[in-house]
Amino acid sequence: IFFAVDAPFVNHDRRPILRAPGFPEPLGSWPLRLVIGILVSYIPQHVKIIRHGTSAGLSPWWVLLGTISSIAALANILVLPASQHDMACCREISGTACGAALLGVVQIGVQWVCFMTIMVLFLVFFPRDAFAQTPPEHLSPDTPRKRDAVIVGVVSLVSLLTVGLISTIFLFRLPGHLLSWANFLGILAAILSSVQYIPQLYTTWKVKQVLSLSIATMVIQVPGAFLFAFSLWLRVGWEGWSTWFVYCVTGVLQGALLVMAITFYKKEKDGQAGEHEATETDPLLEQSGSHN
Repeated sequence: IFFAVDAPFVNHDRRPILRAPGFPEPLGSWPLRLVIGILVSYIPQHVKIIRHGTSAGLSPWWVLLGTISSIAALANILVLPASQHDMACCREISGTACGAALLGVVQIGVQWVCFMTIMVLFLVFFPRDAFAQTPPEHLSPDTPRKRDAVIVGVVSLVSLLTVGLISTIFLFRLPGHLLSWANFLGILAAILSSVQYIPQLYTTWKVKQVLSLSIATMVIQVPGAFLFAFSLWLRVGWEGWSTWFVYCVTGVLQGALLVMAITFYKKEKDGQAGEHEATETDPLLEQSGSHN
């Protein structure tokens, strides 16, 4: 999420920097690794939902908050005057330099695509068997309802269209207020991303199972959150704490979810092992009893 910290670049001509022969390597390689890391980290979550054929265990509100946060973050980086300036510079610089300059945009864009994919998979594989076999009045209060899936889908679509429309208006009609709009989007994305894991923590605690939640994704993303926060700290220092602190909060909450998921996964495996041993022992006990 990039907001006020990028303001100093708005009125500066960055073309000499972007044209510099050494520009792509020192500034481009690090964001490129982050882009690849983001993409790789989300794949296990996508695969697990598809392989299991259900999105059971995923909190609808975690999905919704994450979707809106990713929409706001993408719009933030796209309308940011610094990004607009860099995109305009691409007409005058080499393709390599342009690609390196826009890796920040690509990074947020990849994250948006990955989380939007989770949202779509959540809706496509929303567990319907429970509703077909159990009357609504007998469902547990913690069981996701059909209306939850509808709310997630509708609110996500409305958010995407609304943010896109307002951003377009600012771009073409109110360009002088772009930075204020970008800051609002950045703050909104930061707030939502910092609290989005709270409903998932509650859901996982209630069901006491991992289900469709991917431990592999969290194993990659938890250290990734702190690594990204550190990279931002190197860029903005302690004065820009509002930029990187949100990733620390996200990392702590996701880390707590990871510990919880591993704990329940281990208990589930230990329980299955105990049942397997009991199954193997029962025939021996029956044979021993018949001989007696």
